[in-house]
Amino acid sequence: MTQPGAENAIDVANQRFKLRVWITTRLWAQVVAGMAAGFALGLLLSEGAGLVAPETAALVGLWLALPGQIFLALIGMVLVPLIFSSIVGGLNGAGSGAELRAVGLRLAGFILLTTCAAAAVGVALAQWLQPGAALAGTAAAPARQAVASGQPAEPAAGLRALPDLIAGLLPTNPTASIVQGDMLAVVVLALLVGISVTQVDRARVAPFLALMDALLSISMNIVKWAMFLAPFAVFGLMAQLVTRVGLETVIGISGYVGVVLLGLALLLLAYMLVALVFAGVGPLQFLDVAGGNLLLAFSTSSSSAVMPVTIQTARRLGVPDSVANLVVPLGATMNMAGTALYQAVAILFLAQLAGIALTPAQIVVVSGTLVASSIGAPGTPGVSIAILVSVAGGMGIPVEGMVIILGVDRLLDMCRTVVNVAGDLVAAVLLRDVTAPKETPVP
Repeated sequence: MTQPGAENAIDVANQRFKLRVWITTRLWAQVVAGMAAGFALGLLLSEGAGLVAPETAALVGLWLALPGQIFLALIGMVLVPLIFSSIVGGLNGAGSGAELRAVGLRLAGFILLTTCAAAAVGVALAQWLQPGAALAGTAAAPARQAVASGQPAEPAAGLRALPDLIAGLLPTNPTASIVQGDMLAVVVLALLVGISVTQVDRARVAPFLALMDALLSISMNIVKWAMFLAPFAVFGLMAQLVTRVGLETVIGISGYVGVVLLGLALLLLAYMLVALVFAGVGPLQFLDVAGGNLLLAFSTSSSSAVMPVTIQTARRLGVPDSVANLVVPLGATMNMAGTALYQAVAILFLAQLAGIALTPAQIVVVSGTLVASSIGAPGTPGVSIAILVSVAGGMGIPVEGMVIILGVDRLLDMCRTVVNVAGDLVAAVLLRDVTAPKETPVP
């Protein structure tokens, strides 16, 4: 006869076993567990805790982040062939020329509309809540007079540079673009090759298409290997982030962080509302299917790194392969509404730090520049900072205050990547019926 205490011990053991099986069979649960553990360890190693010397904590953080670096390197290794073969295959399977044009035009319209709307939301929130007003004067303003004069900072220079910018989209040396990892050039080249393939006799391009299909399968298989590292990558990257940043930095500029997070939350809600109204995909269904994908995007801060997972998620939402393989790679490269919103808040935050009040004309110029800079920005961590410095410098806004926001940029990068990936999925769901009958979403 089993004793009551033994029965309780067996029951606890069974519950632990079920919990372990549940976690080990669900990637999103592993990611959440890794994120929580990494956050806790990062707090213990942070300078504020005082348990470990800063030099030792930094060294430990480097080793903890090693699985994350390997994960990102594996994804980056196959990113170019994956994007190229996905777009070419997607264009080939998109159907007739009319259907292909319909997908392209609707996707371009979606990207342009949502990016402009996101930048406008960021400007409105920053102008309303004034996150930098309390810290005005913190940053030096050597160019204050030039910006405060009421004249946009050389808009003609931007117009003169526009033709060169458009012409520069065409990769004159595709090999160099591939070697340098210029994803926008790779996307343009893939679009040109894919469209050309659809206009050539099928028998002549059959070997090339078979090669693209094989390349896509091989790349996805390598990605599957990399996904085994995902929980460890999340754990290490989160631990290193919290160790380096600490809670004090986040609390110190909580106003700025709060405005960005509010804007991103509104944009995410807008995406889910669009999916509900125009595609019949409810918020709960969307989050249930895409939750793991969004968590992985949060932890890696790279829409490009999670692109293979995003394609799989789009398929689970009922998106045909031809649409998913075309829309998601393009979206991971060009659909950066979350980044545009963040940059709009950040650029006005920098101006407020310097005590500069931008005129409506200047805000329009800044917003337009940020929209153009966001579309096509590489979907990798840290790129937004480079864009932000360039735009601020071009508009005469002092960038000395950049050091204030650098401490939390990684956190905000993680959050805006979630919104960018959600936007890619919503775009794919909206276009899923353009070239193929509607498929039943997988629960």
